Amino acid sequence: MISLAGRDILHAWGKFVFTGVGLGLLIGVTLTMAGVYRGMVDDAQVLLDNSAADLWVVQKDTLGPYAEPSNLPDDTWRAVANIPGVANASNVTYLTMQVSSASGETRALVTGIANSGPGSSGWPLRLLAGRQVSKNHYEAVADIASGFKLGDSIQIRRNRYLIVGLTKRMVSSSGDPMIFIPLLDAQQAQFLKSNDAIAQNRRRISQNPIFNNPRNPEVLDAVLDLQESNTQVNAVLVQLKAQAEPKQVAEDMRRWLRLQVYDREQMEQILVGKLIATSARQILMFLVILAVVSAAIVAFIIYTLTMGKIREIAVLKLIGTHNKSIISMIIQQALALGIIGFMVGKIAATVWAPFFPKYVLLVTQDTITGLIAVLGMCVLASFVAIYAALRVDPADAVGG
Repeated sequence: MISLAGRDILHAWGKFVFTGVGLGLLIGVTLTMAGVYRGMVDDAQVLLDNSAADLWVVQKDTLGPYAEPSNLPDDTWRAVANIPGVANASNVTYLTMQVSSASGETRALVTGIANSGPGSSGWPLRLLAGRQVSKNHYEAVADIASGFKLGDSIQIRRNRYLIVGLTKRMVSSSGDPMIFIPLLDAQQAQFLKSNDAIAQNRRRISQNPIFNNPRNPEVLDAVLDLQESNTQVNAVLVQLKAQAEPKQVAEDMRRWLRLQVYDREQMEQILVGKLIATSARQILMFLVILAVVSAAIVAFIIYTLTMGKIREIAVLKLIGTHNKSIISMIIQQALALGIIGFMVGKIAATVWAPFFPKYVLLVTQDTITGLIAVLGMCVLASFVAIYAALRVDPADAVGG
């Protein structure tokens, strides 16, 4: 029966191969969708790894700084650094925005890093080229995914920055490349209001009789200074001493500083379990739909091939061939179609994955799972053809 299945495939090899290629492209899309999800999870984990932090201190009752907005006074790090078990505490800001250059615009996560030197929390870990930021203003390190090169000049809000270093796989949880600039510049870009907004705000406050008291003009000045200040950060990244227990240190911070503190496990749960959960469910729906469509294609082509050889199947029954032999032939054809399709799909996914705008991570586990799923799907899809073949009457072999 193996020879019979092979001969039948060779007899209609054109239809069989072209169907396998079409099925393979569909399988390739399915593997790519799984790779997109894996890439999203990897982006979230890379973001946490690259921060080099053990704890994230953010505004109370928020999921910041990645999933929700979070604002803290920029002197909070001093109180955090005095908590027992803390080795280092660094301010950081994050702002997703369009960054323009002479070659166009790029959406990026602009990260403000404290002047604490390379190796500190928030700083880029590895450089492919160039050097780290060494000045307090107007220098930047960019991920190569941004398309920027050493020596490029980029525009962030009002100021221009010189690209002095390049990194790789320094991305946000949504896959946007990161650009690192000095903290003071980042605070200005994120929190400083425009001139028109400042003028309107001054006019609004000066018309408020509560603040504009002729007897105490310093009240108005103090309120204006407070409104126009940009002494905020989004989070404090904390590195712990070797013997410190993260959960205990986090609990001490919550108790004494009245701030929200997350350890690595909690922050990963926020990013993966909350931030990309909706996207994950959407990808799962696409995978289910693609699997159903693939199964329908396999069922249709195997059924068509089977119906095309009704008389041959009737002859086999007439000469005493067992039903299990006919079933084996049909299943072998379905499995052969699935193997051809999976090989084409795997090759296609590997070839086009690097051209996707988002990171596509193809892992061996998904490949093995996909192969098993495809073969199982082919076997199930062949049941329609098997049912039709078993209903063939041997008398059809000698019929008109």
